[in-house]
Amino acid sequence: MNYARFISAVSAARQVSPIRAMTDLMMRSPPSVISLAGGAPNPDTFPFISASVTVNDGTTIEIGESLMKKALQYSATPGVPELVSWLKDLQKSLHNPPTLTYSPDKGKMELCITTGSQEGLSKVFEMLVSPGDNVLLDTPTYSGTLAALKPLGCNLIGLPTDQHGIIPQALKEVLSRWRPEDTAHAEMKCPKVLYTIPNGGNPTGASLTLERKVEIYQLAQEYDLIIIEDDPYYFLQFNKPWAPSFLSMDVDGRVIRADSMSKILSSGLRIGFLTGPKPLLERIILHMQASTLHTSTFTQIMVLQLLQKWGQKGFLEHVESVIQFYRTQRDAMLASADKWLTGLAEWHSPSAGMFLWMKVNGVSDTHQMIMLKAISNEVLLVPGSAFNIDNSEPSSYVRASFSLSSPEKIDQGLQRLASLIIEERK
Repeated sequence: MNYARFISAVSAARQVSPIRAMTDLMMRSPPSVISLAGGAPNPDTFPFISASVTVNDGTTIEIGESLMKKALQYSATPGVPELVSWLKDLQKSLHNPPTLTYSPDKGKMELCITTGSQEGLSKVFEMLVSPGDNVLLDTPTYSGTLAALKPLGCNLIGLPTDQHGIIPQALKEVLSRWRPEDTAHAEMKCPKVLYTIPNGGNPTGASLTLERKVEIYQLAQEYDLIIIEDDPYYFLQFNKPWAPSFLSMDVDGRVIRADSMSKILSSGLRIGFLTGPKPLLERIILHMQASTLHTSTFTQIMVLQLLQKWGQKGFLEHVESVIQFYRTQRDAMLASADKWLTGLAEWHSPSAGMFLWMKVNGVSDTHQMIMLKAISNEVLLVPGSAFNIDNSEPSSYVRASFSLSSPEKIDQGLQRLASLIIEERK
């Protein structure tokens, strides 16, 4: 992999922060070293002494005075080393990336912790995308991704999808506009980046099959693409076995994977993590050195204490309980949709995630129906146009979330949506 050709000019210009490098060195130094170098505040001046957090199984996580001083201090940009190590072991167990055995200069797997996966993604885009670049992505797609990409001055090329995600043949047809061998003329215009949400896509709930992932990865090899695997709903897959990830088949070092703890531990803790080739992760870490410095040490320590207490076995048992909750919620929404919306809308059962994506029959654009009329019917959804590359384009879809409301409220909400659709179609 020639990573240099993927790096934007802004990212290539970033240099190591001497102060940040010193912070990392200080963290690895033995207690005998006297440091007069750092500009970190003295933790003895902080008002917080200790903390005790109760877990839902009745056990507690104790952050004593010594650990609290560490939790409230600056830390290494890639993350608290013990948490980074724990998550690397998790990735090895779940995905066993081929890049684990690579040498560092060939794209060996690296991992860094980010302030939610959204921060990681925005820095990945800044690293890879330059003005005028063509970027491939699922359509419709997550509105936060569109918000991050549009200001970069790139051309967003939407790929046709169905309930199983990106259609490989459609991707091949789009890529065939450029000939891989014609590098002298097409290199600057040929897409370098493919972004996808492989499981429980937001908003569609679509999940890529293994067969499609294999085809897509082969096309990425043929056209030399970096795949951005944004997988916040990986741990909300309802059916076993889970489809192997792009990371698990990445023999070249061309996949950057974004994971999130938001859906399974807490969205407010803002813990996400990126996994990918070391040369690319290093550029992201340089960006973090100049922006956030690092993800909150306190939340990293809190999560680390919990994960060490659970171990991988306990963590995956917790994940199973979360899956069971959302599976029950999904089934409740599907039952209510069958009851109230049959004939009024069309949908597919999502195999992961939090969303039901519905096409409203007889309504060419749901925007006004949702944004102007739904509130008077005491029900709120998101109009499909919010997820279009051009959100001024009409959409007959709506996104309904089954994450928060009780089954009773879901039933009432879809009944109200049915009334709204009937009124709109008059």
